[in-house]
Amino acid sequence: MSRVNFDTLLEAGCHFGHLKRKWNPAMAPYIFMERNGIHIIDLNKTVAKVEEAAEALKQIAKSGKKILFVATKKQAKQVVAEKAASVNMPYVIERWPGGMLTNFPTIRKAVKKMATIDKLTNDGTYSNLSKREVLQISRQRAKLEKNLGSIADLTRLPSALFVVDVLKENIAVREANRLGIPVFAIVDTNSDPSNIDFVIPANDDATKSVEVILDACCAAMAEGLEERKAEKVDMEAAGENAPKAAKKKATKARMDKAEEDAISASKAAAFMSKDEEEA
Repeated sequence: MSRVNFDTLLEAGCHFGHLKRKWNPAMAPYIFMERNGIHIIDLNKTVAKVEEAAEALKQIAKSGKKILFVATKKQAKQVVAEKAASVNMPYVIERWPGGMLTNFPTIRKAVKKMATIDKLTNDGTYSNLSKREVLQISRQRAKLEKNLGSIADLTRLPSALFVVDVLKENIAVREANRLGIPVFAIVDTNSDPSNIDFVIPANDDATKSVEVILDACCAAMAEGLEERKAEKVDMEAAGENAPKAAKKKATKARMDKAEEDAISASKAAAFMSKDEEEA
């Protein structure tokens, strides 16, 4: 069954592109027609691309790896934050910190600094400081939380990037390309799809359009996570049964050996009694 259909995308306004004069010629294969100076995206291709991207995201989630969602435009911020949080994935909805991928260790230090401030606040270390110093530290903590709070659980580089509006998030895309991290993106008619591994041609300016596509992708990721959980349970069950089977096998081997020894002993006894009778 298809994760998303033509009518749903049409209702959400996914087919609206940008003005003809703003188009990127590389998006020509995904454009259906032009109407009133605006390009219309071919939704049949969008459906196919959503399916392809959703399947790939499902496999990444199933393998237990992280996918980083990036959307700093106001129309997509809230939707991306909700959907990413629903599948327990990291996201960036404020300013993209330059070098977040290519200079990841430095970003991790900033996240650790945030954790250190929390720890020192809780154990009362800051209670001896002046009000001014405490205020400065709390402001610093708030700034770090705003920019990096959503990626606090990201301990290593993500296995994929999901981007809304590649034109606005071009730095994030370039960093991912440089490190060989696959990029999934909602690409509008004014953007260049050549650096994107999984292109989803759709309107990236409408909240409803972004939400419909994210619903399909996050549902696939949730499936992958459920399958991973089920496999883990099966493996644990198999691990518990394995020692029992080994124990049964060992017991059977001991019984077989005992029987062999008993038979050997009886044969030896019979042979000895025969020798005595002959003597």
